Amino acid sequence: MDRFRMIFQYFQSNSESVMNGICGLLALVSVKMYTCFDFSCPCLPQYNMAYGLGIMFVPPVALFLCGLILNRQSLVMLEEWRRPQGRRKKDLAVIRYMCSSIMQRAMVAPVVWIIVTLLDGKCLICAFSGSVDPEKFVGFANASPVQAQQLLAKVPCKDDELMRNNTSRKAVSRYLRCWSQALGWSMLLILIIAAFLARWLRPCFNQATLLQARHWSNYIDIEQKIFEETCCEHSRLFAHKCILHFFESMRQEIKLHNFSLPREGEGAEGEEDLLRGITDQDQVNKLLKMWYYEKPPLDVSQVTQR
Repeated sequence: MDRFRMIFQYFQSNSESVMNGICGLLALVSVKMYTCFDFSCPCLPQYNMAYGLGIMFVPPVALFLCGLILNRQSLVMLEEWRRPQGRRKKDLAVIRYMCSSIMQRAMVAPVVWIIVTLLDGKCLICAFSGSVDPEKFVGFANASPVQAQQLLAKVPCKDDELMRNNTSRKAVSRYLRCWSQALGWSMLLILIIAAFLARWLRPCFNQATLLQARHWSNYIDIEQKIFEETCCEHSRLFAHKCILHFFESMRQEIKLHNFSLPREGEGAEGEEDLLRGITDQDQVNKLLKMWYYEKPPLDVSQVTQR
């Protein structure tokens, strides 16, 4: 369990290479999920559209939420946005930069899923087979409106008895698949053009502002991690001192059971300095409250002078 926790914490780090690797992994997982998924359209006029659009858009929502959960910066950004003003001002440009970075990475896997479903065409055929104009196809032109809707709803089910020998089923299927693939390739082309323009137009904007937002975004994340590590170290030392005090107070009872106690002060050298004088629960709670409500300003000149 400890090894798994260490791996999970490593993947939650703010390293761009790790986060890009997670985005690529989620994209591969989305493709693998779709290829392994047993798609079976209900072939009923009332449920085809709901099923087809549900398969196309519900898994991307789940993948998007997974991308937000795995990205450590999402929680850091929310904490920075919701924290009180205190002694440190909040920079909206940094929050916007963090939000943009989080959204871009989280959208990779959902977009890959939608493009794969469109290029495959099964979801669109299932969802919109009942919306095709029956007058365009010979096999459905002579049927009544009710019969035409029932037959069109069964287009995705090629093994159905009514559609097995119907020559127009393949025509409707090809027609919808062409539209689906056209939408998929168009969406992919638009995304590539947008990425190209964003890449090449970025130098036209203020690079200093971008560098500042990126720097302070990384700073907020690193500060949060160092604060958590410092709290963990202080908690360990505080717990160590409390336990030693407990055993010291139970010395007489322990001697009766022939247990040996460590010598007084053994293994505790330097712990008082590391505790920084914070020796009771009220002090810890007060300092944590001050850190949340009154974060110190980003100025270390006074510390340097000391």
